[in-house]
Amino acid sequence: MEKETIQQEVPKLSEVQQPEDKQAIKIKIDRKTAIIIATVIILVALAYVSRGLFVAATVDGSPISRWSVISKLEKSSGKTLLDSLITEKLIQNEAKAKKIVVTEDEANGEIKKIEDLIVAQGGTLDEALAQQGMNRADFKTQIILQKELEKLVADKIVITDEEVKQYISDNKVAIPVGQEATTTEQIKGEMKSQKISQEASILIEALKSQAKINYFVNY
Repeated sequence: MEKETIQQEVPKLSEVQQPEDKQAIKIKIDRKTAIIIATVIILVALAYVSRGLFVAATVDGSPISRWSVISKLEKSSGKTLLDSLITEKLIQNEAKAKKIVVTEDEANGEIKKIEDLIVAQGGTLDEALAQQGMNRADFKTQIILQKELEKLVADKIVITDEEVKQYISDNKVAIPVGQEATTTEQIKGEMKSQKISQEASILIEALKSQAKINYFVNY
């Protein structure tokens, strides 16, 4: 009886099923969870971007709230600032009621005049505004308000030659020879400014007495 040789077939390496090195992990997030995550991200981003709305500064990591700054400012100058804002609103409302409009050209022309004077003195408008805590936009708003006020009292601003002569006599103004016309115009301009200021004060007081102003904060 011949011995039978039994041969076992060894499977080839390529035929052996290799275990997967990496398995795909799928994380399922439901709609509610996704909304919550998105909301948190948005809130964190908003808090970072608008941090100046709540915190004015930090000192060694310790915050100084913006409200504490506002609170102290209100105590020190709240009444003055509120009165100023009320006056602005009264002037704007009166100008609107009288259909008074200050054009862009008028406002820009006035700004240019002031800027030229500052430059002639060796400064710049931006530097002058920065010293007062203002920018050009703030300054333009003030110029428009001033021009509105001037137009509201324009019919009361009349400077006669007799008034100019009286002013020169009363103040003993020395007029250089050959500059009579120029000096007279300068004096007239100064008198006009004074009269505008006087009439503006009278108008503002009248507007305040006629307006219904309700105060909700006492300073």
